[in-house]
Order: sequence, then structure tokens, then C-alpha cells
Amino acid sequence: MKTDIMAIGAHPDDVELSAGGTLALYKGSSVNTVIVDLTKGELGTRGSAALRLKEAAAASKILGVGFRENLGLKDGFFSGDDNELKKIIEVIRKYRPQIVLCNAVSDRHPDHGRASSIVSRACFLAGLRKINTKYKGLKQDAFRPAVVYHYIQDRIIKPDVVVDISSTMEIRMAAIKAFASQFYDPKSKEPVTPISGKEFLDFQYGRCAEMGRLIGVQYGEGFTVERPVGVKGILEIK
Repeated sequence: MKTDIMAIGAHPDDVELSAGGTLALYKGSSVNTVIVDLTKGELGTRGSAALRLKEAAAASKILGVGFRENLGLKDGFFSGDDNELKKIIEVIRKYRPQIVLCNAVSDRHPDHGRASSIVSRACFLAGLRKINTKYKGLKQDAFRPAVVYHYIQDRIIKPDVVVDISSTMEIRMAAIKAFASQFYDPKSKEPVTPISGKEFLDFQYGRCAEMGRLIGVQYGEGFTVERPVGVKGILEIK
């Protein structure tokens, strides 16, 4: 299977909160997109792993994502050992994405920075043919994504690339709100968390407006790069 964009997150909702608008740009198009969640977010203060899986499925429909998988790594405790790396390598080789979007290089939640490093490493290792992995009993061919971009989450990080999501901002917000157990609900009796208040949803608009302002549009999502971005001509840069 060949995929154009694979977005990977440490937890269900990481992708929606950081790259949802970018994925939504390709809803209904010929561009193939997939989301991979490393964990079920089972250590989250609110909700449950089972509920978050249902919410993730609903969010995927809103974004128009073709496929979504959960690798079932341990929330808070994944370390990138050999077995975990192979799981990520297997899913990369299965979908063969040209572009991988993954967690911020550094963030408030320690899982985010750790996932960023592990996924980047797995993308490289997936291209080494002497690493053996299988899918449905068959040996997988080596494959390395062309480029890895790291989305920006809670902490302020200067972006290297900003995607104009002005046309998909409300789709992005609808996908975020699909995770109803995690975010603002005035009727909820769950414990209060740093992301459960209305101000956090307001922050989403503010952060995307901040990114958009950098490139002269209403809303944007920022990414950092591992290598310089290549273009065919300087006039293509906006």
C-alpha cells in the first residue's frame, strides 16, 4: 500500500490538535492519508482507553482520513526498545508514506518529545533491508519516507514550514471536539485538567491564528523540519 501522508501521534488526539487542519485539506481528494496512534492514551486523567478509541474513529471520519491504526504501546512508558521500534517500522513499511508528520521535538508532555525521536529513528531504520519485518506472514520490503515533519503542539516552537488551514479550521476543531471525554464539557463531572477548560479550545484558535499570521493568512499549522525543504523554483515559495 502506498500512502501520501502518515500522521503519527503518541496519543489519540495528538494529530488532531496539531495537524488536523493539514490532513483535512485533502479530504475527498486523491491524496491518501493515514493516522497511527502509538498508545491508547490509557493514562489520561479523563475518559478511558476504550472511549478514546471510539472518539479517534469519529475524528478520523471528520478529517476524511483513509485508515487509522493504534499500535498499543504503553502510554507513559514506551521507550523505543527493539520490539516497539519494529512495530513502528512495520506500519511504515505497510503504508509506505511519502511524508510522515509526527510529534513535536520537545513538549510539555514527555511522551511527545520521546515519540518524536523514536518515530524519526524508525523512519530511517525502515529503509534498511537487513531489518526483517513481516505483515500477514510475508516479509516486508525496506522503505524509507521521503521526509519527516514535526508538528508543533503545546510549547511555542518556531516553525520552519506553515501550512495554510484557513479553509479547514472548523473541520479541525470538529475533529478535536470528537474527543469529548478530553475537552470542554460543562456537564462533565470528570476531574479538571490543563486541556479540559473552554480556554484550551480558545487557545486552538489563537495558536493557529498566530501561525497563520506568520504567512499572511487567517489560520495555519506549523511544522519543523529535519532537512531543508526543497522546491523546484524560488517563485513557488510563498
